[in-house]
Amino acid sequence: MSFSSDVKAELCQTRIDKKSTAVAECYGVLMYCNTFSPTDIRIITAGADFARRLPRLFRRAFSLNFDYLPDENCRGKRSFEITDEEKIAVILDAYGAEADTMLTHHVNFGVLEDEADRAAFIRGAFLAGGSVTAPEKSYHLELATPHRSVSREVYSLLLDMGFSPRETHRAGNSLLYFKQADAIADFFTAIGASGAAMDVMTAKVDKEMRNTVTRQINCDAANADKTVAAAQNQIRVIKSVIQRYGLEALDDTLRDTAILRITNPEASLADLARLSIPPVSKSTLNYRLSKLMKLSVEEE
Repeated sequence: MSFSSDVKAELCQTRIDKKSTAVAECYGVLMYCNTFSPTDIRIITAGADFARRLPRLFRRAFSLNFDYLPDENCRGKRSFEITDEEKIAVILDAYGAEADTMLTHHVNFGVLEDEADRAAFIRGAFLAGGSVTAPEKSYHLELATPHRSVSREVYSLLLDMGFSPRETHRAGNSLLYFKQADAIADFFTAIGASGAAMDVMTAKVDKEMRNTVTRQINCDAANADKTVAAAQNQIRVIKSVIQRYGLEALDDTLRDTAILRITNPEASLADLARLSIPPVSKSTLNYRLSKLMKLSVEEE
């Protein structure tokens, strides 16, 4: 199963207690389903959990059944349909709409005055027309409907709920979408998928930790490259000094430092300081190397 399917399965575990909440969730489903007209309602889903929820949801909201149901053993996409005009009239009446005047879909905010009902409406919209990518891959949640007016009004509804979705259009659909992990997690929490919200935040933390480790590794690698480059330059200069003056011309301290640097070409200054006999501070060793480098300059 995809992450999107898992989220919808979790949402379908939400209890259908209040009639008004069921009406609100059905409202979201209808505004984002395949067909919602005065003569036909058709909801198509590939989700088994949503398919089981739909008949119970519509009975609780409107005390009616679908005219056409998918076969119980159906696999793949399942289609639910209502064509009885009296049933459709009951549904339209619940949302303050009439078949004769319904030219364009609009969201009746009067049906969604309660906070729980607004959350239920968005839950229904996501179940019917929503999708989300696996957070391990990327952060992208969207709600897609063919009704532009509905998308604009749901945009306003989400703003009232404290969200700031983005808008776009694709393949004849109007889309609202989020691309931030925090916004997606908050969205799921609001509509009843706290488990999915936790999955999103866990993925975010994992990504941030991996990015931090990667940055540290890259930084360490860059520092190591600088250390090796500096060491190679020091060795080249020291060898030229030895070739010019000979080791015997150096005092004991500089001679030991020269040998230590040449025999430990990849060691950092801190490592060389610890390897010195006796051990010295990093600044002391750096001072000795600087003296060797100056001999090369004097040579030139």
